[in-house]
This record gives sequence, structure tokens and C-alpha cells, in this order.
Amino acid sequence: MENYKKNSLSLTGAVALGTGVMIGAGIFALLGQVADLSGDLFPLAFLVGAIISGFSAYTYIKLSNTYPSAGGIAMYLKKAYGPGTITAAGSLLMAFSMVIGESLVARTFGSYTLQLFDVQENSIWIPILGVLLLVVAFLVNISGNKVIGRSSLMMAVIKIGGLAIFAIGGLWAAGFSFSEALPSSISGDYTLTSYIGALAFTILAFKGFTTITNSGGEIVNPNKNVGRAIMISLFICTLVYLLVALAVSANLSIPEIIAAKDFSLAEASKPAFGKYGLWFTVGIAIVATISGVIASIFAVSRMTAMLTEINLIPHKHFGMPGGLQKHLLVYTVIIAILLTAFFDLSRIASLGAIFYLTMDIILQWGVLKNLRKEVNVNVAIVMIAILLDLIVLSAFLWIKASSDPLVIVVSIVLMFLVFVGERWFLQWETNEKD
Repeated sequence: MENYKKNSLSLTGAVALGTGVMIGAGIFALLGQVADLSGDLFPLAFLVGAIISGFSAYTYIKLSNTYPSAGGIAMYLKKAYGPGTITAAGSLLMAFSMVIGESLVARTFGSYTLQLFDVQENSIWIPILGVLLLVVAFLVNISGNKVIGRSSLMMAVIKIGGLAIFAIGGLWAAGFSFSEALPSSISGDYTLTSYIGALAFTILAFKGFTTITNSGGEIVNPNKNVGRAIMISLFICTLVYLLVALAVSANLSIPEIIAAKDFSLAEASKPAFGKYGLWFTVGIAIVATISGVIASIFAVSRMTAMLTEINLIPHKHFGMPGGLQKHLLVYTVIIAILLTAFFDLSRIASLGAIFYLTMDIILQWGVLKNLRKEVNVNVAIVMIAILLDLIVLSAFLWIKASSDPLVIVVSIVLMFLVFVGERWFLQWETNEKD
């Protein structure tokens, strides 16, 4: 883990990393959350979320073509804003969003695994299993790039193939009747704000493509392959999400999906396939969540390592052996373990969505203001990406203000601490040098 090597990740391996994070945190963890806010239209919410993510991804692809490097997003922010508070704080928001994603997937692992046993839905075993997964993912990560690349590729093939079987089987059980999956009329008490707010979760389900940029320095021919890997990952995940959402919609009512929103795919497999389908779906969920956590820990450790090396975040060894990479893996996993132990899945997902959308707006604005000529972006596309992010974030915050204000309070406090802490640290660094 000490020395990441150039050309140690192929295009296929990069796609596996991206889909590993997206499918791990996406369809398994977030489908029920999306249905809770958008009702019968939740399959379409994933499609709209993919379109919005595509607008954002345009900027990342243009940046990766110009500045391929390990720790991509941190480097992009540095190029846009310089080595200051905004760069450091924006990068930390992204890093925290990814760590939050790890805890989200870890709890999802616990929720799905327990479907094989006769235990209560809010069992203490959910966080316990989640913590165990994070420990195993840490051990895999200290084994190095090649182990991660091979495991990610193998798991990506298994889970994408498994989800395709689940989706096709679920639609087959419904007679391939899309009228069962897509409503002829909208039912339920859902507002426009609620529908838009649901998109925050679908965007979170697609944000895994950004992990590819964090490993740009290790990808073969990064100027071309980083962008290719992003586009391929988004396409694969959009297709998988849409098919699975349609299959779930065809086999469960919205109240049933919401009642089982932390393990909705497992619940949807029962009417279509019975107990064997349950075992199969839980097995795929376990593979997806394991690969998702491994890939996310790998990516966030790269970003935080770069931030530390360029003196934008503090670092202390605490007497630990080994180098910087290993230390940052330890810190990342410890934070994820704490979130897994003390926050429920819905709140974890909400924090992740708020942090990610905030970071993305900061990055897109920096490119629009300071890098549009150097990176040669289409100004209209970047402006649309910013506008869509602002609309979705505003709607989501409005919903949470009435349903769960604690999420907003925690988000504001954490962001305040990040920005103020970074400003203090950078000022201290300057004084030390003087």
C-alpha cells in the first residue's frame, strides 16, 4: 500500500472500481429511500438521476483529460482554487461523503445478510456485521492495487450478472408487463419537491464514478481511459439500476417497498422466486456491498494521501508503523466504523447526498470561473450541471427540514468545522513556515 504504481490499473479495472462503488451503495442501499420520496415514479427517478450525473461527469471527464493524476478531485480543486481553504475543505467534503458511503454500504451489508436469519429488523447485528465488513475491507486494501483490481473485477462481474438475472427474472415473473412496473397514473401524496428531493439519493447512487478520478495516476493511458471508464461505468449502472427498479416495482407495492426500504431487493425476490430467490439476492447484495466498501476505501485513501502530501490537511502518526497510505486507511476505516455503529441507514445516506452535492457545486463553479478556457469546457453544460445540483440540493434540504432537521444541523456543523478547521490549519502552516 505504500507505493502505488503507474499503469497498475487497466481500463477494465477502473470500470470495476467505479461500478463497485456505485452498485454497492446504489441499488441495494438507496432504492427504498428513493421510493419513499417518489412513490410509483421511483424507477424514472434513477433515470433522471443518471442524466443529472451525466452533466456533472462531463466536467470530470474534461478535467481528467487535462490533469490525469492520483487523487483526482483534490487536484482538480487545487487547479481551480489554488492550495487554499476552498480546495482543502471541498476535498474533505468529498472524502467525508465517500467515508459516509462506506458506512452506508456497511449497514446495507448487515441488513441484507440478516434476511437469511430470523432476527428483528433493528437488530444490533446490523452495525456489528457492518463493522466486521469494514475491517475485512481494510485488510484487503493494505494488500495493494493488484489485489484490489482483481477482486473488484471478479466481484463486478458477479454482481452485475446477478442483478441482471434478478431483474430479468423479476420482470419475467410479472409477465414482462411494464404496465405493472410503471404506473398509468400517479398515486400517493407526493409533492414536486419530494420528487426532486428523491433525485439527491439517485445522484448519490451514481457518484461512485468520481472514485475513478482519484486513481488516475495508476490507470493505463489515463488521458483517455479515465474518461472512458467514467462513461462506461455510468452506462452500465444506469442500465442495471433501471432494470432492477422496474423488477422491484413489478413485484412489490410502494408501501411494501417503503416498509422494507433497507432491504427492498431481498423482499422483492420473495414473490418472484421464493426462498431460493431470497438466498440468491442476499448473496449478490453481499458481493456488491463488499466490493463497494473495498473500492471506496481504496479511492478515499488516495485522495487524503494527496491532500496530506501537499500540506492541505494535518496528519499525525500516533506511533503507528508503516507509511502515510496505511495511516490514512486506518483513519478512514475508524470514521466509517463510528458512523456505522451510531447512525441509521437513512441518515447516513442523507449526509452523504448533502456533502457530495455541495462539493460538486464547488468544483463545477471553480471550473466555470477559473478553468473553462484551460480545460476547454462547454460553458452551457457546466452551468446546467450547477443549476441541476442547486435545484436538487435545495429540494432535499427543504424535505429534511420538515422530516429530519437533525440531518441538516449535523451537516451544517460538520461543514462549518471543516471550513473553519482548514482555515486555521492553513494559517498555522503559513506561520510555521515564516
